[in-house]
Amino acid sequence: MDHEIAVKRMGELGHSTRMSVFSLLVKAGDKGLPVGEIQKRLDVAAATLSHHLHRLMSAGLVKQQRDGRVLYCVAQMTALREVIAFLDNECCTL
Repeated sequence: MDHEIAVKRMGELGHSTRMSVFSLLVKAGDKGLPVGEIQKRLDVAAATLSHHLHRLMSAGLVKQQRDGRVLYCVAQMTALREVIAFLDNECCTL
């Protein structure tokens, strides 16, 4: 994994609201959650949630899928595992 990608992903998760969104989506599993459900569970304004989802999507940590009129957000576990592997590969290399 590229160093800059790891920095971007970790940086986006370094914000409390984004970490809360991502953690909730991890708990939701492969199906994810509708945007409205995320907003309701985290008690976040729609515009604020939209901003944070955009940041997570730009880092590759979240994807959105439409099912009819419902927009689902899904945590991208592969992206998280790549960051963990990047850090793990750095362990004890000095």
